[in-house]
Amino acid sequence: MTDELFATCWTSAGDTVPASADPRSPLPLRERIEAASAAGFRGFGLHSADLPAAERQYGLKGIRSLLDDNGIVDVELEGIPGWWTGEPAVEQRKHHVLTAAEALGAAHVKVTPDDHDRPWDLAACATRFATLAAQAEGVGARLGIEFLPWSNIKDVRDGLRFVEEAGHDNGGLVIDIWHVERNHTPLATLLEIPLNRVTSVELSDAAGEVVGTLLEDTIHRRRYCGEGVFDLAGFIAALRAIGWRGPWAIEILSAEHRVTPLREALVRAHETGRARLNGA
Repeated sequence: MTDELFATCWTSAGDTVPASADPRSPLPLRERIEAASAAGFRGFGLHSADLPAAERQYGLKGIRSLLDDNGIVDVELEGIPGWWTGEPAVEQRKHHVLTAAEALGAAHVKVTPDDHDRPWDLAACATRFATLAAQAEGVGARLGIEFLPWSNIKDVRDGLRFVEEAGHDNGGLVIDIWHVERNHTPLATLLEIPLNRVTSVELSDAAGEVVGTLLEDTIHRRRYCGEGVFDLAGFIAALRAIGWRGPWAIEILSAEHRVTPLREALVRAHETGRARLNGA
């Protein structure tokens, strides 16, 4: 799949945000999938918080049919909070996500680090990640962890160190331009990443100045590709230089995007992302 675009879960979720008490999308899943497909996306992300309602309405086979009927060929599932803890509720959600990943033919499962940046045991956490990577491999999906500047895995090098410590071939990194740029990571650093350690790549844009905390800035003030100051051309070129050929995720989280009519928002997200890829 070359230079295809997929919409991450937040890009189609409507008026909801990560890190909230209730991150569920208020929009019907069918509407989201159909709007993403109509905009030109061939990939679709779904958050684990939205799975229970979707399963009650359609069943996993029905969700798979919705995706297939709309030409969605790349599926991502995300959201296993506390995946490193081994707590019973976490293990239950992990099992739910992996079961859904297998049924939906998901290409990748995305997780995040501890965003409270608490003291941690890297080796023990890496072992948990390796176990989860093996479980994801068992259902046909790759496992990616997204580094976050405010977490215990802050940047590209932290992320690469972590997945190498885990040592499982099925585990890799989610490379989000927002986190690369806001960390002031030189784009040359991306050239250090082995291609087999990249599970997905996310594009967006932003203003030059951070407003509020980094978390507030990332969930409320992202911009469409080409409408901010990020070096998208350089970022895309660096990923292509290590061999990445797509798909490319578009992840737009902003107050403006959330209240824009869904079809209009997804068309704008797709068109601006496509323009940056074509111009890079």
